[in-house]
Amino acid sequence: MLDRHLRLWIDPPLERAADRLRRTGVTANGVTVGGFVVGLAAMAAVAGEYYLIALVAVLVNRAADGLDGAVARRGGITDLGGYLDITLDFIFYSGVVFAFAVADPAARALAAAFLIFSFVGTGCSFLAFAVMAAKRGIATEARGRKSLYYLGGITEGSETIALFVLFCLLPQHFAILAWAFGALCWVTTGARIATAVLVLRRDEG
Repeated sequence: MLDRHLRLWIDPPLERAADRLRRTGVTANGVTVGGFVVGLAAMAAVAGEYYLIALVAVLVNRAADGLDGAVARRGGITDLGGYLDITLDFIFYSGVVFAFAVADPAARALAAAFLIFSFVGTGCSFLAFAVMAAKRGIATEARGRKSLYYLGGITEGSETIALFVLFCLLPQHFAILAWAFGALCWVTTGARIATAVLVLRRDEG
């Protein structure tokens, strides 16, 4: 929901950083994989209940996720880059939630399972529409130039980052935050399915 608005503030520093990285020969895929490695460190820190370390690692991972696209726009957006980006993103999202359950399964496991279940809904409704949109030549740059069609919702990247920050700062409230955000994810999933039905039916004439 907030992604397209926050891009006005986030994109300029990312573009400047991307210019510097390109001059050093760093590739977009390198940034993606490097960010994912930091994301794995975030999962380990959460599982060990080192929440401030996890917070820093989460923020670095998310910064890399924005930076890889900016680098790719300079070197050329590729299918492999888009594949790595979205795949490692979803592994990171679910992995962090799983790590919170590992840290305190008695208090968090059910809420974590519900949130991961909800991520499956948002992820499938997003990716399935992207496939169909590509087949039909449907495109948008509302969230910048991407390798996939980005179907919006009320729980997008910005909201998920905010959730993870709250998890790290208020781990004792993980369960209530996970239940609430998971419910919002299902609102997003329902809206995406409804949008897909309307668009694809209209496109099929």
